[in-house]
Amino acid sequence: MGTRIPFIRPDGKTAEGYLSLAGKGNVPGVVVIQEWWGLQDQIKGLCDRFALLGYDALAPDLYAGTIVPYHDAEAAAREMNSLNFLEAADQLVRGAAQFLLRSSPKVAVSGFCMGGAVAILAASRAPEFSAVVPFYGLPPDTVAKPADVKVPLQGHFANTDDYITPEKVDAFEAGLKAAGKTFEIYRYDASHAFMNEQRSVHDRHCAELAWARTAAFLKTHIG
Repeated sequence: MGTRIPFIRPDGKTAEGYLSLAGKGNVPGVVVIQEWWGLQDQIKGLCDRFALLGYDALAPDLYAGTIVPYHDAEAAAREMNSLNFLEAADQLVRGAAQFLLRSSPKVAVSGFCMGGAVAILAASRAPEFSAVVPFYGLPPDTVAKPADVKVPLQGHFANTDDYITPEKVDAFEAGLKAAGKTFEIYRYDASHAFMNEQRSVHDRHCAELAWARTAAFLKTHIG
């Protein structure tokens, strides 16, 4: 449904990503941020699903073509740890938003796992976004605090998660509330990465519920 395209970063360099179009003009856009596995087909499929909802969707390739097999968590960790998260947010994610804003009135950002953290970071730093939807990902307070988030947020988290634990989610939610932010936090009786239908941790019921909530939230905040 979509295609790989080049786009220009704010610093003038060229990046690439997967673009899926809604099929009509002047529609809102969504920047979709990958898991630590790279720009997998599953993330491309999410872009296609956003397009079916009526949004132009662009997933910037944060790993510049590297895709890690799902069984190789060690390699995924190496790729993630070598990623400059601030550069990813300020250049790749923001550049993707600027590309979409050429034809979209408003743009949101959504990310999964590592991408959830990058999405919150981008929503705390880039003025292009109007909403953020992170899935089971949080940035460290040292780079982005809950009070730094500039736009309405809807977060989706798993109750059985060894990475983004319920305690971390509780602290993040408390920070958003204390800062007077507009937000919704949802917790699911599922495991980390429950949205990924290509993995054994996928939970269809929770994934469908989270997707319906995401669609309603985007409709409210970007149209």
